[in-house]
Amino acid sequence: MTTPGGPAAKRVVAVRTAGGAYDVLVGAHLLSGAGDRLRTVLAPARALLVCDGALPEAITQSAAQSLERAGLAAASVSLHASEADKSLDTLGRLLEAMAACRLERSDVVVALGGGVVGDVAGFAAAVYRRGVAVVQCPTTLLAMVDASVGGKTAVNLRVAGQLRKNMVGAFWQPALVLCDVRTLRSLPARQLRAGLAECVKHALIASSTPWARAPGAMSGPALLDWTLEAIPAVEALEEDALVELVARNVAVKASVVEQDEREEAADDVGGRALLNLGHTFAHAVEPLTGLRWPDGQAASPLLHGEAVALGLVAAGACAEALGLLEAADV
Repeated sequence: MTTPGGPAAKRVVAVRTAGGAYDVLVGAHLLSGAGDRLRTVLAPARALLVCDGALPEAITQSAAQSLERAGLAAASVSLHASEADKSLDTLGRLLEAMAACRLERSDVVVALGGGVVGDVAGFAAAVYRRGVAVVQCPTTLLAMVDASVGGKTAVNLRVAGQLRKNMVGAFWQPALVLCDVRTLRSLPARQLRAGLAECVKHALIASSTPWARAPGAMSGPALLDWTLEAIPAVEALEEDALVELVARNVAVKASVVEQDEREEAADDVGGRALLNLGHTFAHAVEPLTGLRWPDGQAASPLLHGEAVALGLVAAGACAEALGLLEAADV
C-alpha cells in the first residue's frame, strides 16, 4: 500500500514476500539521504556502490557521499550497462571487486543505475558469500517500475553466437529500494518513453486481472486512463506526476509478486507470468539489427521498453487472430 500525500510527496510501497519484506520509497532528493535510509534497515560496516558508468557524476557523487556520511566504509565500481556486458565476465569482475573491498555477509551492495546494473549487482549480491544484502537505487523509469522490484536478478549467456537473456540468475529480494525521480532528469527522452511502455503493460494487467490490482491505489481500468492522461506531465518531468506514476506501477507489480514470488503459479492462474505480457515478442525483436523508425532513423538496438511496446502490439494482434480479443479491444 502507499502512504498518502500531496504533490511530489514521498510515497512508500510495502512489498511482502516469503523471500523478504522491504519498502520501496519513491520521491525526490532520496539519494542524498541514501546512507541514513539504508541504516534504518541494515547495520553494515562496508558498502560497495555499483553504478552505471554513464551516469552524471553528480548522481554518483550524491550516493557515494551519503554512504560516507552514514559512517560506511564505501568503495565503488562502475559498469558498462549494456546487454552484451550483462555477462558472466562482468559478474566475475564484480565478485572480485566485492572480495577486494572485504565485504562480509553483514555488509551491503548498493546498485545505482538501470536494469542492467540492478540485475548484475543483485545477482552478485545473491551469490557472494551465499548472499549479502542489496539496496536498489534505480535511475531509469523502466528500472523503477519493473526491474528493481520483485527480486529477479540475472546475467545473459552467449550460445552459438546468440545472446540468451537472463539465462543465469537467482531470486534475491532487495533490502530496500530508493526511487529518486530527480535522477530521471538525466535520461534521454527515448529512455523515458521506453519506461512508459512498462507502465502501460502494468495498467493493462491491472485492468483485466482483479487480483493484480493494488489495494489503496488507483488501479483497474482507471489506472490505464490515468497513465495515458499523465504522459504529457511525465514527459515534462513534473515531479508530482513522476512520483505518482512510479508508486502506482510499483504497487501493481508488488501485488503480483506477493502472490507468486517465484513465477510458479499454474498457467490457468497466470501469476507472475502475467508480468511477461508482450515479452515473448519483445525478446524476439530486441536483438534484431538494421531496424529503422518510420522517419528513417536507425532504431537498432531497440531499448527493452521499446521492444516491450512492440511486443504488446503483437500480442494484441495475435490474441485477436486467435479469437481471444475483439478488434475493438486491441
